[in-house]
Amino acid sequence: MRKGIIDRFEGEYAVVEFDGTTEDILKSEVPAEAKAGDTLIFEGDGVTIDKTDTRKRKNEIQNLMDELFEE
Repeated sequence: MRKGIIDRFEGEYAVVEFDGTTEDILKSEVPAEAKAGDTLIFEGDGVTIDKTDTRKRKNEIQNLMDELFEE
């Protein structure tokens, strides 16, 4: 199993970051509802969205932004 984060979509590819390096993965190989910022789990022939990790990372980012822009 390995985990990656969708950085962006370019044409028919999802650009996924794995430990600081990126790989182009065909969009047809990731879940249709996947979007930039989602954490993906690659296991065997399947790919799923790790909704718990995605939510956790988004909350951490939001908290950092809130701290940065406090008046």
